[in-house]
Amino acid sequence: MTNDNAPMVEPVIKMRDVSKFYGDFQALKAVNLDVAQGERMVICGPSGSGKSTLIRCINRLEAHESGHINVNGIELTDNSESHDQIRGAVGMVFQQFNLFPHLTVLENLTLGPRRVLNLSDAEANARAMTYLERVRIPDQADKYPRQLSGGQQQRVAIARALCMDSKILLFDEPTSALDPEMIAEVLDVMTELASSGMTMIVVTHEMGFARKVADTMVFMDQGEIVEIGPPDQVFTAPKSQRFATFLKQILQH
Repeated sequence: MTNDNAPMVEPVIKMRDVSKFYGDFQALKAVNLDVAQGERMVICGPSGSGKSTLIRCINRLEAHESGHINVNGIELTDNSESHDQIRGAVGMVFQQFNLFPHLTVLENLTLGPRRVLNLSDAEANARAMTYLERVRIPDQADKYPRQLSGGQQQRVAIARALCMDSKILLFDEPTSALDPEMIAEVLDVMTELASSGMTMIVVTHEMGFARKVADTMVFMDQGEIVEIGPPDQVFTAPKSQRFATFLKQILQH
């Protein structure tokens, strides 16, 4: 039984009629999306469907032309102060790791907390080691990125996002640049994060991960959200032929 007097919980991310253009090409077409605190959302779709553009708009790596995006109660506008607030709350893990090659793992993790969060060296180091433990590679702290496998580098990238006190983590195809044997180790870390209650939006084609971890599946095509719902529902009875065809192609590989 629902409680009609229960307070309405505002989504931690709210997108309303969001459109994004690159020249004459419309990458996002009036997208509407809500993400709740602690929700694990997986976004999939063919190449060029707008998946990466959508999450890059959420932390203002890309500016939307029209519509509204509200993250953690902050409206994303052209105001640079709002960008700084959002990027402090929203961590991003990229396909290509984006680690500084001339810094050690520990230095990569402590740079942001020291410069942005004004932590002391001791505080930043302690925080970095805590998260390296969490992603299961504390013994790699003094190595340089080139000395690590791709899976280890991606785990460092995840730890770096966590070091910034991120309340929301965005993952842009985090396993697509990895060798097959390294994918599982990164997905294991992401699964553990999901179980801890972290709000996560993951762009991926790893359907096994989506079935296991996601609360919500989103299928995008041609800049639009075509289908959205719980994994059990959308996988077993997709409502759109476009998603059914996409699933068949993905699962055949």
